[in-house]
Amino acid sequence: MNLDAELRAGAEVLGLELGESQYEQLLEYLHLLEKWSRVYNLTAIRGLSKMLNYHLLDSLSLLTKLTACRSAIDVGSGAGLPGIPLAIAMPEANWVLLDSNSRKTRFIQQAIAHCRLQNAQVVQARVQDYHAPDLPDFIVSRAYASLTDFCDSVAHLMAPHTRLLTMKTGLKPEEAGKLDTSRFVLEEEILQVPGIRETRSLVSITQI
Repeated sequence: MNLDAELRAGAEVLGLELGESQYEQLLEYLHLLEKWSRVYNLTAIRGLSKMLNYHLLDSLSLLTKLTACRSAIDVGSGAGLPGIPLAIAMPEANWVLLDSNSRKTRFIQQAIAHCRLQNAQVVQARVQDYHAPDLPDFIVSRAYASLTDFCDSVAHLMAPHTRLLTMKTGLKPEEAGKLDTSRFVLEEEILQVPGIRETRSLVSITQI
């Protein structure tokens, strides 16, 4: 099965409906990520097929959870994950991809230009130092930090309606137990991502 067929099959399993141009953009991003990673070591995952599963499909597994999303911030975006795939899949939503590492933000800027994204921008900054002109509907991350550190670091970016979505390779009870339940409500959902055997948890957090 070629990469295009793998991507389409994975999207179907996830229940996603994407357009032809979106499939093209996703594969363009994947090839760019693989090319840059040879030199700059942006990801520990090697091989296009494995990267498709662990980066594209893993990121896209959030898509159905981002209901009524008009704006979102990807915190600790790294190589643009999950923000770039989600911005491609959600052209109606505005995305800010936030990372403090200049090498990674240079790649994200190149990826935004390469994929012709009009709804994404990259910001090089620590999340604690970033102040959004408008508070987002969602703040997302992929294993950026512990739940407590994640919530504390983005608290100044949260409106009452803002929902936090963070992906974990299994959420440990001791980590969940440290979250301040007087401030936040936590929900965990196990994700089934095509091509990934490890347990993937999606943790959703809202303010009380």
